[in-house]
Amino acid sequence: MKDNRYVDDLSIEELERVLLVKRREARLARLRRMDRNKPVVGRDPLEPPPPLPTLPPIPTEHRQFEGMGASADYRSTATEERRQRFVNARLVSARLLGWLALPLRIKWRFVFNGFLLLVEVTAVAALILIVRSTWQNREEITAEAEEISVPPTATVVPTVAPRVLAVLLPGGHTPPDAGGFSQPEPIPENLQGLAAAITPQPVPTRGPEHATRIVIPSIGVDHPVVLGDDWEALKRGVGHTLWSANPGGEGNCVLTAHNDIFGSIFRRLPEMALGDEIFVYAVAQLFRYIVKATRIVEPSQVELMYPTDQPTLTLISCYPYLVDDKRIVVIAQLERP
Repeated sequence: MKDNRYVDDLSIEELERVLLVKRREARLARLRRMDRNKPVVGRDPLEPPPPLPTLPPIPTEHRQFEGMGASADYRSTATEERRQRFVNARLVSARLLGWLALPLRIKWRFVFNGFLLLVEVTAVAALILIVRSTWQNREEITAEAEEISVPPTATVVPTVAPRVLAVLLPGGHTPPDAGGFSQPEPIPENLQGLAAAITPQPVPTRGPEHATRIVIPSIGVDHPVVLGDDWEALKRGVGHTLWSANPGGEGNCVLTAHNDIFGSIFRRLPEMALGDEIFVYAVAQLFRYIVKATRIVEPSQVELMYPTDQPTLTLISCYPYLVDDKRIVVIAQLERP
């Protein structure tokens, strides 16, 4: 049976025996080669070769100290394992040196795409911050308007200056100037003379005939009405133009509110349709109006606020939403019981 053990796993005696066998085989091989090269003289080819000389016995004197001393149980590490570790170390070193020797290649297309991605992300983040800031400001203004809103049943005498200009429709988004004028937009040149000729009117005391509350079921409006339609009045609710008619009376009752600030009361005004109901309260009285027309007009078309020969209700707000360069006007007529 063939012995498949490694050389390091053999004992000293076994190694000596192996070496002896190897030497004998090598010597026999040399002798055979010498015999083949010599010419055969006077010898029968069929005659067997002469016997090999007898080798001296293997010396055994050195074994007298076998099994003694610190090296009796010593076994060296397997040669194959050491060779594999050495090969692995050489491979790792070669790979490291190969990586260090590689030239530095910059993929400019990848860098450019990364830069574009960074720019896009920054732009989107900035847009989100701007929208969020705008929305927060709007919510703060709306909350402020709700805090100072007048209850429907309260009787309050306005202390703010009345609207002094009637050359533009109310509901603008420009605050009053240093002189206290609540002018929504710059007055056109052809109307500046008319605006200068207008005399301010005194603020009347709220009476039982004045509007105190407006309800529009189709767009979910239920809000108090205050006297005046200037900047400060529209902060507190729906403004009732001072010189317009009272609810239920003959003439044109004009009510104004903002669509995107100070409560956004009339934001859904463009959704109203013909035939929708509008309820206006005046202290204990209730008046029912039916929508007859809806128009988008320029701020200078103040003829829509002029008196009428029938009980009319006119609702005014800015249009479109967050742009506010025009006005939306809803015209309704009184439905008598």
